[in-house]
Amino acid sequence: MAEMASLPMPVRAPSPSLLPAALLGIACIAAFSLLLLFRPQVPGDAETAAALDRILLWSSLAPRAAIALISGAALGLAGALLQRVLRNPIADASTLGIASGAELALTFGLSFSPLLIGISRELAAFAGGLAAVAIVLALSWRRGLDPVTVAISGMIVSLIAASLSVTLVLARGEYAMSIHIWGAGALNQQDWSGMISLAPRLAAGVAAAFLLLRPLNVLTLDDSSAKSLGVALHAARFAILVLAVWLSASVTATVGVIGFLGLAAPAIAKLCGARTTGQVMIAAPLTGAAVLFLADCLTQLLGPGFSDLAPTGAATALLGGPLLLLLLPRVHGFSAVTATPDAVLRHLRKPGTALVILAALLVAIFAAVLTIGPAGGGWSVATGALFSDLLPFRLPRIVAAGGAGAMLGAAGFLMQRVTGNPIASPEVLGVSTGGGAGLTVALFLFGFPPPAVMLSSMALGALAAFLVMIAIAGRSGLSAERLLLAGIAISAFSMAIVSMVLAQGDMRSYILLTWISGSTNRAGSFEAWTAVISLAVLTAPLFLMTRWLAILPLGAGLSRSIGLRVAPSRLMLAVLTALMTAISSFLVGPLSLTGLIAPHLARLIGFQRPHHQLAAAILIGAGVMITADWLSRVVIYPYQVPVGLFAALIGGPYLLWLLGRREARS
Repeated sequence: MAEMASLPMPVRAPSPSLLPAALLGIACIAAFSLLLLFRPQVPGDAETAAALDRILLWSSLAPRAAIALISGAALGLAGALLQRVLRNPIADASTLGIASGAELALTFGLSFSPLLIGISRELAAFAGGLAAVAIVLALSWRRGLDPVTVAISGMIVSLIAASLSVTLVLARGEYAMSIHIWGAGALNQQDWSGMISLAPRLAAGVAAAFLLLRPLNVLTLDDSSAKSLGVALHAARFAILVLAVWLSASVTATVGVIGFLGLAAPAIAKLCGARTTGQVMIAAPLTGAAVLFLADCLTQLLGPGFSDLAPTGAATALLGGPLLLLLLPRVHGFSAVTATPDAVLRHLRKPGTALVILAALLVAIFAAVLTIGPAGGGWSVATGALFSDLLPFRLPRIVAAGGAGAMLGAAGFLMQRVTGNPIASPEVLGVSTGGGAGLTVALFLFGFPPPAVMLSSMALGALAAFLVMIAIAGRSGLSAERLLLAGIAISAFSMAIVSMVLAQGDMRSYILLTWISGSTNRAGSFEAWTAVISLAVLTAPLFLMTRWLAILPLGAGLSRSIGLRVAPSRLMLAVLTALMTAISSFLVGPLSLTGLIAPHLARLIGFQRPHHQLAAAILIGAGVMITADWLSRVVIYPYQVPVGLFAALIGGPYLLWLLGRREARS
């Protein structure tokens, strides 16, 4: 008996908690009841008002509620499928680039062939989403679909797709602006056609998911165990991925992009107690339906005069950043990008001479782009009177682009030194989009603020984003994977704030759209002098901080043992980084990736010491952005591509190459 008493008692599995589910259901019922109770009264005599009220109720409000439930269920199921098949708790149509790829395909089709795309919107969205996820999986395949690698690859693909989408929107003017508003995820309905179109797809998806339940259960094991149980691993994965992409693309084609709901629904379902695959496949669609329905009701209730506060898709995207941050402790994997040992890098014997050569090349590039350009009859070199006529137009934009590129190069160098992460940059870690969130707040509070207020608000937003990212990732010793995922989360949250105002379609939206594109078409003396003065004031102190820049990458513990005050040093560098990022983003937008490219090229050339790398990054950043500005003017002459987007289209493939190169080396 004593031996039996000493045996450990069996531990019961935790029972599902119905309290979160009950609270969510009560909140949905209460919000919809308030919506029905306080909806605006239709003016006119009693009989006409009653008839119109019935029409609005059954032709607008009821189908909108139905489409919210069906769309949420489809996205919740798609998210659960993606997370199971990839064994990745942060897999979602947003983090895998599926939504961005589908939106790009639809934007392309609606811009150039609206009649054709009206026939096959779902097919175009499916093709775009499938192409995007195929690229993401190809990039992360060598790492066994490691969650960190998948997240980084999805971010890159989304960035490139977003750049192309905004380029198309700007090229097509007001017509494509309506595409962008729709793409923010508007659930407004005028009849039941959307529900009738989407409901059969959801039913087919649910049926297919339960037919695939056994492969889904087996895929939670490792690959060798799954194969030993007789599962055709690649075929099962492909079938489940196609099903998830099809569900997500169908929702995108019908109502636009609903951000991060596929991430939220399975997480909330597990919070409610769903553990087995079958339970998650049931609970995730129900949770997704409830979350989207509640968000849609709140956007209507909180909007002025019952007009939507923001498109529902943009509102639900606000869930993405906080959820990614909450899920960070559950994400385990190896960073796909690690520091390259100094031994494999080239060492320059005379770095001073190399810097002089870089400076001479920059001067040559500056002179060439100032004078050479296409004309009606071909290429021409501006001289004499023609040069004098073109100088007031070309010089300010070239100076603004060069100054912004130089500051981004310096900001990227600082971030890589402070974090010890070679892939850190203002664009990758969300600091640029944090500046955009600050700009959005200024536009919301002041309407059309002066440039000084815009710059100040962007600086505060960028600083807040950088400090939050450092604080979160600092808990894990600034590990590369936690840092990158925290940056992605902050970027998602900041862009959701931007999208809420962007989708309003007013002049503030046009200001934000121009900012995202990074256009220098209207750069004048104010922008040029801002770039020059900011570059001089903000980069000059950095050459007095080279000791900090040499010690900080060694880690906080060793830095303190040497006598460096880590927190004040990081704060000072963070302030300078935020200011340079905000001013650069104000001039050339948030998507250029110059802050990533310039420090990397400086190291690849062979600059080793911090002050040499800093000077080289500044020169290379200026040269890259000036060249991108010139190419954006000539590549589709007489039309122009915004320089920020053009630079992103150069930097995005470079980042893909860098990721593949690191994986091959690993």
